[in-house]
Amino acid sequence: MRSPAAWQLAIALCVITSAVNLQAPYYAALAAHDGLGHTATTLAFATYVLGILPVLIMFGGLPERTGPRPLILAALCLCATATALTWIAPGIISLAIARLVLGVAAALTSIATPGWMLTIVGGRDSRQATTWVTASTSLGFGLGAALTSLCLLRAPSLAPPSLPGYLVAALLALLLVVCLAPQRHDSSTRSRLLRLPAFPPGSLPFSLAILLAWASVGLVIALFPATLEGHGLSAWSGFATLGICSGGVLFQPLARRMSAAAAVRLGLLILPLAYALLVWGALTASLLVMLAGALAASSACYGFIYLGGLSGVLDAADGQHSRASAGFFLMAYLGFSLPVVITGRLMDALGHGPALLIFGGVLLSATLLLRRRLAHRL
Repeated sequence: MRSPAAWQLAIALCVITSAVNLQAPYYAALAAHDGLGHTATTLAFATYVLGILPVLIMFGGLPERTGPRPLILAALCLCATATALTWIAPGIISLAIARLVLGVAAALTSIATPGWMLTIVGGRDSRQATTWVTASTSLGFGLGAALTSLCLLRAPSLAPPSLPGYLVAALLALLLVVCLAPQRHDSSTRSRLLRLPAFPPGSLPFSLAILLAWASVGLVIALFPATLEGHGLSAWSGFATLGICSGGVLFQPLARRMSAAAAVRLGLLILPLAYALLVWGALTASLLVMLAGALAASSACYGFIYLGGLSGVLDAADGQHSRASAGFFLMAYLGFSLPVVITGRLMDALGHGPALLIFGGVLLSATLLLRRRLAHRL
């Protein structure tokens, strides 16, 4: 295994994903600044997926045409552009545009990274490559939000210092990726640019599991700041994001020793219980309970389900790694957006408690059904 190259790519992935939630701790403040409610916040949050879907659906053949390195470089540039926009012109409209751009960056990363990391680490075992990808992206998704929370606890702002700091990190990550050897590809072969996401036989349960997991994560990132705002604790929401996104890294070594199906089933068992803790902590303003729930949820979402699910999909890919990973992330990002928008609308109509309880009931029913489906794969 070429560890330096794996580290370079992993750092770039961490920087890319840290841009996604940089603004999460002050979503509620942006909405209040513009005189808007929860629905507007979740719609701005969900434009992320509008950037992701066209790339995942229409440009799955890009890695075979260009190689993955140009796509990762483009993703870093897009993340820097989106961050600069929210720094210079904070507001819900700017946030929506930035998240659209971040969605394109995330999609390019999703189709380019798994196959490239698999090539870098070598061998036939997808677990090693998956560990690099899931650990670096899980850390990144939470790190940006936590750094912004630290800035907000020091001084409330709609343009915290974490945003210009990110631009410096993105420049350094660009240099690391430029120094990576490009993956070999046959430029004389004109593969089809339009390559739809694929769900190879046996992979769909893993993709449905990540949909449920990332729906829970999206809810915490987009709506919990508003719930905590009622208790004067919204600046702490970045640590809940850090917990639910990055805490799962601690559990990935255990998930790696399990079969893909067993890891995902364990994650689906933990997820509804962890969600109950999260809701209890947020509604009662108990930070310790909420952070404990976030860590438990992260063990499920970014430990067992993310690593186990991506490994299961790559194992079933039969050489179509880009298309299979695109299908996996397509389901993940659908979960990351649509349930969040629906729950935000319910919050405006019914209040925080009833909306969160409705989501919890759906989550519990779906996890039970999916665990039964995956039992046949053990």
